Amino acid sequence: MLFSTQVNIPTSTVKLEPQDTLLFVGSCFADNIGKRFAENSFKATVNPYGVMYNPVSIRHTLDKLHQAETDSPSVALFTLGTNHVYREIATGEIVDNCQKRPQKLFHEEILSLEECTEALQAIVSHPLLKRTRLIIFTVSPIRYKKYGYHESQLSKATLLLAIDTLMQEKDSASCIQHFALNYFPAYEIVLDELRDYRFYAPDMIHPSEQAVDYIFERFRETCFSDSANTFYEEYQPIKQALNHKPFNPDSEDYNLFLENAQKKLRDFKLKWNL
Repeated sequence: MLFSTQVNIPTSTVKLEPQDTLLFVGSCFADNIGKRFAENSFKATVNPYGVMYNPVSIRHTLDKLHQAETDSPSVALFTLGTNHVYREIATGEIVDNCQKRPQKLFHEEILSLEECTEALQAIVSHPLLKRTRLIIFTVSPIRYKKYGYHESQLSKATLLLAIDTLMQEKDSASCIQHFALNYFPAYEIVLDELRDYRFYAPDMIHPSEQAVDYIFERFRETCFSDSANTFYEEYQPIKQALNHKPFNPDSEDYNLFLENAQKKLRDFKLKWNL
């Protein structure tokens, strides 16, 4: 007997490998998922210029990384949060962060489906991603109360349609032939599988730690290679040992325990060429 409607996630044809360099850019949900990778010894860069909620701001992060001569990641995951943007009146530019300046200096706009699609096309054809072999888009399950829940749903729907348009065009667009392009349904998992409020943080808006852990496990099921899963499983006891908080950190027993954990970590890194 089933008590939830499980989301069917197609298995990725291109798998994530242990040595991949990973880039996570997007909403605070990208922070949460990227953190899981970083905590488990993957080479993950997470929102290097801060949280980015809309597709234009995500492209701005790629621009900055490219200007800094950052190497292409082998895998990039972009989490879209909203199609609402703030344009600075004086410059006419969409800003990524208002930096607590007065609201009168900005004009809020809503990107159309066409504008969102164009921004996504600019992302996947960006020179920073010229050596990227897998790009994954997802939509943040976090609702925006300040817009109103109906408007939040319209915003998410626009983003979902823009991603779907991009996915349909991928076979004919020559600019995106050198990598696989996937959609991961984090938004649908929260709404359909985890619809109970026990999977939300106290604000009843953000997913709980348990929900993010579950989404990460679903991601592993569909996007990890066998080697990546082995890598992940082998690191778990090492991470647990390194995170252990002893009653007496100055004891000889704990020093021996920590020395053994550090040795296992060195052996692990040597094995996986980290």
